[in-house]
Amino acid sequence: MVNSYLTSVIKQFEYYKSLGDKTINQLSIGELKQEFAEDSNSISIIVKHIIGNMLSRWTNFIIEDGEKEWRHRDSEFEDTFENKEELLNYWNKGWNCLFEAIKPLTHEDLERIIYIRNQGHTVTEAINRQLAHYSYHVGQLVFLGKLLKRNNWVSLSIPKGKSKTYNQEKFSKEKGRRHFTDDL
Repeated sequence: MVNSYLTSVIKQFEYYKSLGDKTINQLSIGELKQEFAEDSNSISIIVKHIIGNMLSRWTNFIIEDGEKEWRHRDSEFEDTFENKEELLNYWNKGWNCLFEAIKPLTHEDLERIIYIRNQGHTVTEAINRQLAHYSYHVGQLVFLGKLLKRNNWVSLSIPKGKSKTYNQEKFSKEKGRRHFTDDL
């Protein structure tokens, strides 16, 4: 189970990154910066927050608290991206930090205690905490992307009215153990 947990959680993170990638790729820098209401967050601000969190949580996460002194969380909610390339570079920097931290983990590491704001977590608990946090925000990115693109949105899941076709394709394959992201 331990090896399957690490393999699965890495695939889950890769899946949420891909949803963010596919959303960002459909949008212009103007759309990425658009806010829908006063005191709401644009996609670019949400990206800045996710990545600020990743860099803080995953840099030296075994030996340092996950809330780094150099992190200025409030500034993550100020849109400073000049262009889409800068946003994408930052996006990839955060995900690379995460993957470089978790891919070398072994099952022995999973019960180690690490700290986030002085609160002890097992490595497993910290991974689960961050997986939930990032999936929450990536869901926001996707939803905002759909609102921005309207009829020009390219679906990232099963399009409306296509469930039967999707299920027929899935059930046409032999039963077997595989991760749901293997076909994506």
